[in-house]
Amino acid sequence: MLHRHVPECYHPDSLRVKKNKNAGTLFMPHSDLRPPYGFLIFGLFFLVLAVAGTRTGEAWARFGRVFYRDEEPKQFWWLIASHYLVGLGFIGYFLYKVYGHSH
Repeated sequence: MLHRHVPECYHPDSLRVKKNKNAGTLFMPHSDLRPPYGFLIFGLFFLVLAVAGTRTGEAWARFGRVFYRDEEPKQFWWLIASHYLVGLGFIGYFLYKVYGHSH
């Protein structure tokens, strides 16, 4: 039997494992709250959007509208700057929620 040497707390039939509802989730060691990964995902999405827009010269706006660096430079750079700021804001809020509350 291979499972003979597995401690009782790790055994699948153990009551302690069944009682622990949070066994498969990632938790902060100092918090019982689940980290808000949605803010991190949205922040990274906006940063990727801003970097891609900066490199290609196309900035995607709401409702499928596209601004080009050559045709409308002022609107293009405002949109790129807003993508960077929103991305950094979401990532900053994620870091605040994860590390800022307990300190």
